[in-house]
Amino acid sequence: MGKNVALPILITSFRPWKAHQGLNSSDVLLTQVAAKLPDNVICLRWLPVNFDLAPMQVMSHIVQYLPKVVICCGMAENRKTLTVEQWGTYKDQRLATPIDLQTLIQKTIYTHISYDAGDFVCNRLYYRVLHHLQHQSAAALFVHVPVITPANQAVLEFDFLKIVDHLNRRE
Repeated sequence: MGKNVALPILITSFRPWKAHQGLNSSDVLLTQVAAKLPDNVICLRWLPVNFDLAPMQVMSHIVQYLPKVVICCGMAENRKTLTVEQWGTYKDQRLATPIDLQTLIQKTIYTHISYDAGDFVCNRLYYRVLHHLQHQSAAALFVHVPVITPANQAVLEFDFLKIVDHLNRRE
């Protein structure tokens, strides 16, 4: 019998986009948890902060790797906690993640559900990925990451790893 290979999880992060940002907290978080992520995780880091290029790169990886879950991460400078986004929007359309977010965050400490992914590249990427996956068995999630400080780093890492673990168990 062959070894059971878990379907991959694709996790993405963005590059910085404003002059005052030396780093993007989504990428900082991925760097900090990299050694603790499951073996089946594929990281696509430093996405361009561009409405068209970011979704194209992510969808190219989806086609190539056929992940069971795509976790897109972006920075939310004005938020204090990790937030998981219920839906992505485009014009008058809204697509929700098929993931039960209440269940997803039950074992987290500092994570909340958001119903507003913003109106920038994060939201556009999320909407495009949800749209791409809507007739497939794969699911998508967007996680907004606040600015990481010494005071919140451990709890953000803990929560993010709980989210990844929960989604990795998803069939």
